[in-house]
Amino acid sequence: MKFDKIKSHAKINISLNVLGKSKSKLHKIESLVTFITLVDDIFIKKIKNENHKVRFEGRFSKKIQKNNTITNLLKILDKKKKLKNQKYQIIVKKNIPQKSGLGGGSMNAASIIKYLSLKQKINFQKKEIINLTSKIGSDVILGLYQKNFIIYKNNKLKIIKKNIKLYTLLVKPNFGCSTKKIYKNVSSFSNTNLKNLKASKLNIKFISKLKNDLEKPAFSKYKKLRSIKNSMEKIDNILFVRMTGSGSIIIGYFNSKKAALNGRKIIKKNYKNYWCNLSKTI
Repeated sequence: MKFDKIKSHAKINISLNVLGKSKSKLHKIESLVTFITLVDDIFIKKIKNENHKVRFEGRFSKKIQKNNTITNLLKILDKKKKLKNQKYQIIVKKNIPQKSGLGGGSMNAASIIKYLSLKQKINFQKKEIINLTSKIGSDVILGLYQKNFIIYKNNKLKIIKKNIKLYTLLVKPNFGCSTKKIYKNVSSFSNTNLKNLKASKLNIKFISKLKNDLEKPAFSKYKKLRSIKNSMEKIDNILFVRMTGSGSIIIGYFNSKKAALNGRKIIKKNYKNYWCNLSKTI
């Protein structure tokens, strides 16, 4: 049986505000989220075997633990008998860096849920989907829709029915950021600025004024991240520069591919050993 191929898109936080902490000590965030053309390639097929087979390959496949978002998903689905004892072989070509703020692992799980729902005709109730995705990762549910979202502090999602057409230049140093450690060093909170936001107001002028509250603790711990951002802000025709999620990827945003290509040329010259990717929002 041939493999089916799935494209698992990277997620980016265009903005991220930390608004406070919940009673359970988790941080309350508000974030504008979208997806880009950078993908992990997932190959999947049914197999006659007692167990699922999951393998990662590619540049960013090293140090992925045996217990990961995909194996955890399969365990849950098996326990709930959603797969009817059918086993799968899954190969993931990792093009999305780990510990980068792009949600690669979570989006892998979301992409497989979508695939299995289509092929197996698995019917999930809304509460069941929320419960399933939350057990794997808080942002997995975003990958089921791949739309422009606002995440509110009560974990409610709002789909923004407007395309954000931007070219993105992604730069990652030779280290990743621990989400837990970055959040641990958050020392102050922001006020909401996305509440009741209308799609008509979601323009470049508005977006460029937003921020990522996790930059402060991340830049304090990793001086190189601040250096990358400062360098990127000097590139001609760049709209704005912002870290995604808890890092370590810094993203420059452009209106045109030509400007983004020029930016990539400059970054590759100044940071020869850093990973650099040119993508665009979908």
